[in-house]
Amino acid sequence: MRFMFVGDSMTIGRAGDFTWRYRMWQHLEASPDASLDGPYEIVGPRTELYDSGTGTPVSSAYAAPDFPADARRHLAGWGEGWLHMAPVIADTVAEHRADVLLVSLGLIDLGFYTDSEQTAANARAFLAAARTANPHIRCVLLPVIPNVRAESDAPFAAECDRFNELLAKAVADLDTATSPILLASRPQGYDIHTDTYDGTHPGPSGEHRLAAAYADAMHQAWGLGGPYAWAADRPLIPSPSASPVRASAPPAVRTG
Repeated sequence: MRFMFVGDSMTIGRAGDFTWRYRMWQHLEASPDASLDGPYEIVGPRTELYDSGTGTPVSSAYAAPDFPADARRHLAGWGEGWLHMAPVIADTVAEHRADVLLVSLGLIDLGFYTDSEQTAANARAFLAAARTANPHIRCVLLPVIPNVRAESDAPFAAECDRFNELLAKAVADLDTATSPILLASRPQGYDIHTDTYDGTHPGPSGEHRLAAAYADAMHQAWGLGGPYAWAADRPLIPSPSASPVRASAPPAVRTG
């Protein structure tokens, strides 16, 4: 079973982060092979974190030294959304032979690029393209979690809500037995004031909650893995010290 993380700044993470990808790797490592239909692998074309000092995705400074290089793979970028991922997902799935896509996209689209209708259309294009590369691809999609901007920008908040409705409809329309698509629940108890470091990007507790949303969705719907374990060996460590990133700042878009 080959898993690929697809996402924006919440998924790539910044220098000094653990990332929710690390939390998911811990979960997969703790899951018996039999519960994952055999051995698993994390795949993708990138491994870096975003370096806020240079504004580029060049950092390897993960907070967890036990996060192995081959488990750091992903297809995520700071400032990248459905708009950017839809054109590249077919080739990426084909090259890396992904079986399961764990996708967190949409917030940056709605904030800077496209309205809810176009963002939903791009999500459908992404799913169609992924299936051209692997007709049996499985996808778990996370709804958009409105960030701090939504608290003072009512039209933006409405667009987030509308997109989530359209995303749910897309999942209902496109889910098939041969290529199942899941819409994960919003992470249980997720609070942007305590689970993020800037009102948008997850800190350690938010990382756990995001990983749990994917893990529990796959376990409940497909019997993959087990329920996410909030164990004593996975403490909610305070976020590592780093300069804050403004949630309302224009994105630094990766073009390469």
